[in-house]
Amino acid sequence: MKRENELNENYRKNGAITLIALVITIIILLILAGVVINFVINGGIIDKARACN
Repeated sequence: MKRENELNENYRKNGAITLIALVITIIILLILAGVVINFVINGGIIDKARACN
């Protein structure tokens, strides 16, 4: 029974770390997506591409 409790505690700790890592990864991806979208819209990349034609 003691071994079973240790396994459950390890699983909870690892699961929590995995969840935190997932949340941090999603936040970083959202920030990067916002920067890229801002650069595309305000950087005039689309207008520059149209001007090249």
